[in-house]
Amino acid sequence: MLRGVSVISLDAKGRVSLPKRYREELASLCHGLFVCTIDHQFPCLLLYPLPEWERIEAKLSCLSSLNPLERRLQRLLLGHAFECEMDGQGRLLISSALRDYADLNGKAILVGQLNKFELWNQAKWQKQIDQDIQLQADCQDALSEKLDHFSL
Repeated sequence: MLRGVSVISLDAKGRVSLPKRYREELASLCHGLFVCTIDHQFPCLLLYPLPEWERIEAKLSCLSSLNPLERRLQRLLLGHAFECEMDGQGRLLISSALRDYADLNGKAILVGQLNKFELWNQAKWQKQIDQDIQLQADCQDALSEKLDHFSL
């Protein structure tokens, strides 16, 4: 399970080092193979263990290339998909195009989302969390049907 928030660093070559707590699980889950792509809704990257990405790819392949909305989603996610492999020190090289998209440099935020990670610029992450907290407070009366009965 990929969960939690970690502050990580990008080195001068554009590599991120995954926290040690994930490495063993990820080595067995995906043999250290990942696919990184853009998030089409937020200014961050999505980092999928390869088996999880293959599920996404299968769903994307079922979309119609004749439908402009579906084609756009395919173009954004597949067109930006970049394979990366975890090295012996748990590092992943993030392509410069993807780093530019998410404005990654220096410190970054790695957010576990069960089947994937989100990779954020630290300042943009804080801004997004502040917005999410405010929206959650403002929208308590307008919860979706799935959240209506959700409790912690």
